[in-house]
Amino acid sequence: MDQLELFDLPNPCIGVCQSNNRGYCVGCLRSREERFNWHQKPVAERARILKLLEQRRARRDAARLAGKPDSSLEADDTPFTPDLFS
Repeated sequence: MDQLELFDLPNPCIGVCQSNNRGYCVGCLRSREERFNWHQKPVAERARILKLLEQRRARRDAARLAGKPDSSLEADDTPFTPDLFS
């Protein structure tokens, strides 16, 4: 049985909306698919995405501490292009 969510799950967006060369947002670390229609996604799917984000942040932070940025989650040098559909 699924656990009842008493509070709405937060949107992890921090307002730094820029995708890297692998399609992950530099600010919140979500893929385009994970960002698209966040508020319409079922609670279970949003919870799964939030757990994935914790893992991505941990990998990114560990790589930074080791002195080697995780290129799959870091920004590339392309200019900012706003994503009007997320």
